[in-house]
Amino acid sequence: MDARTPKAPSLGRATIVVGTTAALLAAQPGCSSLKSRKEADRVPIRGVIDPDQPRELEKTSMPRYVVEPPDELDVTVKPSLSDWTIGSFTVQPDGVIDLGLYGDVYVAGLTLEQIEAKVAEQLMLEALSRGQKPTEPYRVSARISNSQSKYYYVMGTVASEGAFPLKGNETVLDAILKAGLKSNSLPEKAYLSRPHPNGGPEQVLQIDWCGIKERGETLTNYQLFPGDRIVVPGTRPPSMIATLLGR
Repeated sequence: MDARTPKAPSLGRATIVVGTTAALLAAQPGCSSLKSRKEADRVPIRGVIDPDQPRELEKTSMPRYVVEPPDELDVTVKPSLSDWTIGSFTVQPDGVIDLGLYGDVYVAGLTLEQIEAKVAEQLMLEALSRGQKPTEPYRVSARISNSQSKYYYVMGTVASEGAFPLKGNETVLDAILKAGLKSNSLPEKAYLSRPHPNGGPEQVLQIDWCGIKERGETLTNYQLFPGDRIVVPGTRPPSMIATLLGR
């Protein structure tokens, strides 16, 4: 599959599954009491199913990596500099990396290729300010040594709510298993909310957890991208007596 930037689900093409999904969910085992089942039924199913989104078995490449704080970079220079600091450079909260005697370079929001060009330019300017004239242009190589800025989020009724590092091939299934479920979780009502520009249309994708888990369906096992939020609703926590009785 060709690399492409994830797009908002198309409401015209997306299939809104309500009746069929509701019937399937009703047939799934839930809480033991009628009261808790009624409580679960009141939780709405959110989002649409978009068959054009990257997903398990049909993944795509991540968007071009953009450096942000607090990523760490390895930067090498040729021809070598006698007073060049060897080691990783951390992108500071203000978006710059400190090159020691060679000054600061603003790198937040840039790709590695753009950073290489800016560092090379900075080194040349610094050399000229010292009255030096390099015999050849500086060649710079920048690599991510520690990715610290790309995360997805799992929220709601899960065992470990929070941010999880994104490596590039995670799916909804990976995320929910990573966060863990509770006895009162409703993963069959889970949905994925994708960041969108201010004022743009919502990008909320329905997750068919029963299909993913029990039937191996990949349609809604979406590939995750930076900033994705997975929300797992739940019912009220069971009482202490119900917990002791295993209900």
